[in-house]
Amino acid sequence: MDIDLNALDKAELLQLKSDVEKALKTIDARRKAEAKRAAEQAAREFGFSLDEVYTASAAKGSKGAPKYANPDDPSQTWTGRGRKPNWVISALESGKTMEELAL
Repeated sequence: MDIDLNALDKAELLQLKSDVEKALKTIDARRKAEAKRAAEQAAREFGFSLDEVYTASAAKGSKGAPKYANPDDPSQTWTGRGRKPNWVISALESGKTMEELAL
């Protein structure tokens, strides 16, 4: 696009400036809308809606509900998966059972 800026008068230059500023403000919104449409189309090709894809992604990161709590500090919890926290190890060494730690 070649525009001979020297051939434009002041009013035309100001109008061009205004048009350019408007276009710059809306370009991100337009690009986001294009990206959303493309993502929706890709999800449809796999038989899902975009909301279903986002919901599945969010649920995957879930750590699970806590099953055990520290009797001395109930804010400390454990799901029962992974390495045992130190408070579980200490409670078991002191004679408590996992059933006593269960929520």
